[in-house]
Amino acid sequence: MLLEGKTGIVFGVANKRSLAWAIARRAAEEGARIALTYQGERLEENARELAATLKDPLVLPCDVTRDEDIATVFSTVKSEFGSLDFVVHGIAYALREELEGEFLNTSREGYRVAQDVSVYSLTAIAREAAPLMEGRGGSILTLTYLGGERVIPGYNVMGIAKAALDMSMRYLAENLGARGIRVNAISAGPVKTLASAGIGGFSKILEHMRNHAPLRRNIDQSEVADAALFLLSNMSRGVTGEILHVDCGYNIMGM
Repeated sequence: MLLEGKTGIVFGVANKRSLAWAIARRAAEEGARIALTYQGERLEENARELAATLKDPLVLPCDVTRDEDIATVFSTVKSEFGSLDFVVHGIAYALREELEGEFLNTSREGYRVAQDVSVYSLTAIAREAAPLMEGRGGSILTLTYLGGERVIPGYNVMGIAKAALDMSMRYLAENLGARGIRVNAISAGPVKTLASAGIGGFSKILEHMRNHAPLRRNIDQSEVADAALFLLSNMSRGVTGEILHVDCGYNIMGM
């Protein structure tokens, strides 16, 4: 049991197809006690139903655009868990209209929202988590995408957000390394989730990857969860500031 006796918190569980949920479930299978957060009443029912399948979970509301919400979450985690071994940041959001048409037409507000929710939240969460993780060989993991490295049609402002997220992860890895906290990212290939439903032409993206990735197939949530287990556990104790691509090798291709 790679995470026996460990505690962790997972942000970004929307439903049973979420990558964040696949990671939470896998971590629980390996012995971790898990806290899940949800944003708003619309997602609360899903979060509580999923959490009910875990052993002794903690389920908390959190709007990551509000610093006071994040502080309250970690205050509760401290009270319930005492300390923290890992954090999973699986949050990404952009206004639907910003994922349509050309990136050139991105609005100032649409840009701000994508950066605030999808990027700054990692820094805000890491800042509150650090005191609970210091000296424990802890791990912070975020979820990114190839659209932050290369142009993916229809990804638009989210691609810019992922690029900023990637660099945030690296700066946080440098800041937190002296405290014994590692920070890494998984760049997952396209998977059918609630978030991907908002990307125009997503079925074509899946087909293209299936036809051109070295393994000639798409990934599934369990493959991301297994990679996350490596990065959350002591097996990756010498790894920080890295992006692990879980995409059947698609990221290496030029054509």
